Amino acid sequence: MTVTIPQTDVPPLRAAHVPTGGIYEGARELRRLPEGVPDRPYGLFELIPQGSTIGAEIRGLDLSRPVGPALREELNRALLEWKVLFFRAQHLTSEQQSGFARNWGELETNPLLARGSSADVVRFDKGAGATPTFENVWHADVTFRERPALGAVLQLREVPPFGGDTMWADMAAAYDNLSPEVKDRIDGATAVHDFIPGFARFYGPERLAPFQDAFPPVEHPVVRTHPETGRKLLFVNTSFTTRITGLAREESDQLLRHLVQQAHVPEYQVRFRWQAGDVAFWDNRATQHYAVNDYGSHRRVAERVAIAGDRPY
Repeated sequence: MTVTIPQTDVPPLRAAHVPTGGIYEGARELRRLPEGVPDRPYGLFELIPQGSTIGAEIRGLDLSRPVGPALREELNRALLEWKVLFFRAQHLTSEQQSGFARNWGELETNPLLARGSSADVVRFDKGAGATPTFENVWHADVTFRERPALGAVLQLREVPPFGGDTMWADMAAAYDNLSPEVKDRIDGATAVHDFIPGFARFYGPERLAPFQDAFPPVEHPVVRTHPETGRKLLFVNTSFTTRITGLAREESDQLLRHLVQQAHVPEYQVRFRWQAGDVAFWDNRATQHYAVNDYGSHRRVAERVAIAGDRPY
């Protein structure tokens, strides 16, 4: 006997508008290594992943000791593959911290930030009433320079009883997950970077005006190519990128807003809870970072040295 099930009409689905240009839920492509690069073990230290594509703790090293060629090569591979490395309980002197960073190149100075024990050491001493500087904003360091920093080595001297974490975002993953339409729009595009918007958040004109000639606006690719891995990286940030070259202001602002939001995606991030004496070493070409100011009036003291980089392409 054949039973016929009566067909019912499915009512039409009501229209639902999804705003364009934002960040929405969904699967992410999380690729840590460049295409064709095998995942190899490390032989000179223990590496503990802290995230899917970004962040690894290195164990078994004393950064106060000299870094020989073999160790430098393996640490550099770890830096390229994981983008930010964490070393617990190092308690380096400023000289030792600078000495470690010099294994990756010449150090650069930043006359706009408070100086530590030498011109190449920047000191962030935050407590009640302190100038906030670069906290609570996603950014890459000194992209307003013609040759932004290759990377930085940061050590926490004093930590608050709670809060004060730092977060890093993987800008290769941020690029990988852009829609094809957005990738087409920014292919070959350049953007203007300027130190004034970032520093004007906490310095007045009298502090900034003397540096205008030393740091004129510069243009960098919206998508840079990593000089060592060949990965494509989204290279715009809230602090220093002011406009996309050749676009009308409204169109540039809308596109930049969409691009800088990509750093906010949790799947691209790693978050580090500091203890006094900890060190972080990150690739400034491939990441953005965010210092979380959630520790109230408590004191947080950090020192950073930056490694001079090359011109983005």
